[in-house]
Amino acid sequence: MKPARVWPRRVRKIALWCLAVLLVLGLTGSGLLIWSVRRAFPEHDGTLTLPGLSAKVTVERDEYGIPQVYAQSADDLYRAEGYLHAQDRFWEMDFRRHVTAGRIAELFGDSQLETDEYLRTMGWRRVAEQEWNLVSADSRRNLTAYAAGVNAWLAANADKGSDGTYAPNGSLSLEYTVLGLQNGDYRIEQWDPVDSLAWLKAMAWDLRGNMESEMRRAALLAKGISKEQIELLYPAYPYDRNKPIVGGGAVAGVGTADAAFSATQVPAPVKDAVAGSGAMLDALATGIDSLPNLMGDGGPGIGSNSWVISGALTASGKPILANDPHLSPSQPGIWYQIGLHCACGTEVAGFSFSGVPGVVIGHNARVAWGFTNLDPDVTDLYFEKVTGDQYEVDGKLQPLTTRQETFKIAGGASKTITVRSSSHGPLLSDVSEDMRKLSTDGYAVALRWTALDPGRTADALFALNNATDWTSFRAAAAQFEVPAQNMVYADVDGNIGYQSPGKIPVRGKGDGRWPAPGWDSAYDWQGYIPFAQLPNVLNPASGYIATANQAVIGPQYQPFLTSDWSYGYRSQRIMDMITSATGKIDLDYVQKMQFDNRNGFAPTLIPWLQKTAPKDAADAVKLLDGWDFQQPETSAPAAYYNAVWKHLLARTFDELGGDYAADGGDRWFEVVRWLLDHPSDPWWDDASTPQHEQAADILAAAQTDAVKELTDSQGKTPSKWAWGRMHTLTARNATFGSSGIGPIEWLFNNETTGVSGGDSIVNATGWTAGDGYEVDAVPSMRMIVNLANLDDSRWIQLTGNSGHAFHANYDDQYPLWRTGKTIPFHFARGSIDKATENTLTLTP
Repeated sequence: MKPARVWPRRVRKIALWCLAVLLVLGLTGSGLLIWSVRRAFPEHDGTLTLPGLSAKVTVERDEYGIPQVYAQSADDLYRAEGYLHAQDRFWEMDFRRHVTAGRIAELFGDSQLETDEYLRTMGWRRVAEQEWNLVSADSRRNLTAYAAGVNAWLAANADKGSDGTYAPNGSLSLEYTVLGLQNGDYRIEQWDPVDSLAWLKAMAWDLRGNMESEMRRAALLAKGISKEQIELLYPAYPYDRNKPIVGGGAVAGVGTADAAFSATQVPAPVKDAVAGSGAMLDALATGIDSLPNLMGDGGPGIGSNSWVISGALTASGKPILANDPHLSPSQPGIWYQIGLHCACGTEVAGFSFSGVPGVVIGHNARVAWGFTNLDPDVTDLYFEKVTGDQYEVDGKLQPLTTRQETFKIAGGASKTITVRSSSHGPLLSDVSEDMRKLSTDGYAVALRWTALDPGRTADALFALNNATDWTSFRAAAAQFEVPAQNMVYADVDGNIGYQSPGKIPVRGKGDGRWPAPGWDSAYDWQGYIPFAQLPNVLNPASGYIATANQAVIGPQYQPFLTSDWSYGYRSQRIMDMITSATGKIDLDYVQKMQFDNRNGFAPTLIPWLQKTAPKDAADAVKLLDGWDFQQPETSAPAAYYNAVWKHLLARTFDELGGDYAADGGDRWFEVVRWLLDHPSDPWWDDASTPQHEQAADILAAAQTDAVKELTDSQGKTPSKWAWGRMHTLTARNATFGSSGIGPIEWLFNNETTGVSGGDSIVNATGWTAGDGYEVDAVPSMRMIVNLANLDDSRWIQLTGNSGHAFHANYDDQYPLWRTGKTIPFHFARGSIDKATENTLTLTP
């Protein structure tokens, strides 16, 4: 970045910091802080007018601010849901729609312009607009009613201008007060139903699959690391140790109309392009990493756990379904808990997204469902041979399609760019000036991604909410196109099931693990795997189904799904806990399972550490004697083990450099497992020394490093070290939480605390070894549904239901979440009434 551009930004930041200090101190000193914060708190009691209702709607909230909505019609139900989402989370909704539309610079200025250019180049909002006419009439009606509810709240709480926009003020949310310090000209637009559809693109992006792995493999090859060395870093899935989701089966009748499921190499033509494009790939990876992570970063820490246990194994004789999606931590959390009850027949409760009507994960009166990321390969990078505004396909030049995109920037400036696309998709390498310079040798990079094709995922959400049995559940799943998810199922009749949904491409040549040559049409996608051929199972003989991003099915299954699975350490631990239960399984046992902190690779690595411990680690290594491999935040053995693991990866894979450092997840468990059996492999050698180090040398050095780090940070007594003193979590506000301005961060961020768990552990508080121990992925919620008595279910989310800083429900669930506790998940009207602390009536 040029110094001339950095200096004005630094001046602005210093000025904002000073203004923020004066604002917070001034408000605190004058007593206005309480008023400034509380004026945004919504009314939870009494009567409010919601224009457009056909009858009154009753909203009952419990002590955690979770609304249960009772309406007479679907229109009224979703209109009320939009109103309530806006009451509690409108700033979050407004920010999200600016992200999905590539308009963040309108809020925060030119520092966000390149991010907008990436987002607008991919065209999330454009695709959402195309989806409007694809979704059903019922979905459009529900989305329209929801938008009307949001806009009714806006009209009641902000002044509308002659242009139809609204003037932001602190009564909407405290964030608007802070935004006014740097962007006093911002105006709020009305909520559009397409804003809700566009959010589904953000969900798909954050759960996109193996795009990072594909870029990383290509970038390492460009750095001069051999293909053989790179392949060692991406080992095959260990089917012999960690079971897939579906134990058997394949597609029957391949090549016929009735085909249905019944229970590599670098492309040679692209090698030259990859070899000469290392800097461009690095720049692209940096640009992708800079995009907002509304749910997650698409990396290996973003996964989930779900399992369902049949009544044959439970104390109640009916199924238990559990789910905890692993996403990036944020304040407020990603989820909004709600119950929707309608005389029209809809009766559903669970976790919703602010900005989207309905419930995403939860249960209705008949069935329950949960999601984990299927993680199929639905993104491919294509190197294109570009000459001017043309690109080559099978020896012939074809014109790139172009469109203009104009960006408004806070402060009044604007910028227009030209977006170019090949038949595979938009040219991401056109986005930044650096990449445009680097692609002057004739190569550009295009993105092919299923989510850039219009789809009907919105229909799937409404269909799921109203499913009544396995057949209607599968019919809903068939419409769930992106992101492709593992879907677990249970019903009150005692059935359990699993279904893989989603648009998963069938490739001509290649398997998607490496960028493909766009100039050879043989590598193009040929279509998608038909839904009937996707893996599924109903009532397996085992009596349970566990999904945790592991391989869906064995290698006998074709067509190709992906090879970039999680490696099954979490899923196998879940299965082991189910099969080792000493009696019938109840909800308490399942809750303990969700908070299990066992490190699955420690039993393999510890004997090697004990054999190679140097003198300066003699006391520390004794911590591992008799350790149960659990990682509660108080654990001294966990502190030492994870410090060693971090330094072991840094020393062993020093050739990767900082940008591609080992992250420490379960892929690296498998890599190191293999290397331990090959102690002289070149990966063990420290490239910075003249000696040729072997495994024992690096294992000893990593322990020395760990002892020094922990002694410096926690003292000389190993027994007093604690995992939670280094493995910390701060739930940050997605907009102002990382501003670098202390007083502003204090307003919005949650407190920093130590937490239990770790990466690739059932209690998946993930961390990235190349960055440190701070948590960057969490169980964003935990849900346990009792199909014997839906009213006896349990749930919790990371922080709280409110999006308003300092509100009682802003972070009230966090102390329970971090200690593995839950709250009652009420569903029956009687228990809801007993738990009600606030009642709001919405009238026409």
